[in-house]
Amino acid sequence: MRITFTARHFKPSENLKEHAETEVRRLKKYYDGILEAEVILDYIKQEQVAEIIIKVYGNKIPVVVKSEDMYKSITLAVDTLERNILKYKDKIRHFDKERITENIE
Repeated sequence: MRITFTARHFKPSENLKEHAETEVRRLKKYYDGILEAEVILDYIKQEQVAEIIIKVYGNKIPVVVKSEDMYKSITLAVDTLERNILKYKDKIRHFDKERITENIE
């Protein structure tokens, strides 16, 4: 999985980059089909925003989370992506199951 990292309106520390990378790599255990992850960190007024876009075969799964701490924003975004990836996998599994039963009949 390729991870691109962008910080807007600030210069991120190495610890923040490492935290974002380890959190995003955690998603790999839920779905092997993740091709790329794009992490965009931004400060908007008093809020710290983490936007993570996961690219899987032909689809994008985006998440935007705002909080008072950048580390917390990243962790919450990855937690949300975990749930979204599991929903995506269930959707694919259900679609494949329907397609197989149509071919049999």
